[in-house]
Amino acid sequence: MIGDRVKTFRKVKKLSITELAYRAGVAKSYISDLERDAKSNPSIHFIEKIAKVLDVPVDELIGRDSPALDGEWRQVLNEVMESGISKEQFREFIEFHKWKVNGGSNER
Repeated sequence: MIGDRVKTFRKVKKLSITELAYRAGVAKSYISDLERDAKSNPSIHFIEKIAKVLDVPVDELIGRDSPALDGEWRQVLNEVMESGISKEQFREFIEFHKWKVNGGSNER
């Protein structure tokens, strides 16, 4: 859902709903409703304003580029981002996991 993506990107940018609404020039209540799935089908004009502030392409915000990223994966990614783990630390974990799965071998 678009509300989940807005919330995810907003948190990545470390913006409150109030700050996002102010920067985008939209109603705070509308963003809140969208993130809670109380609203759906926002106008393209609204999406463009939000995407600009979040510095993401409109297609990515509406989910055209990531159909395999379901709600459970989105939740996991939210938890990772909220935990304070950096992208580099997360990449290191992935590399460690690959190494471990391969039995400690450097082969892939």
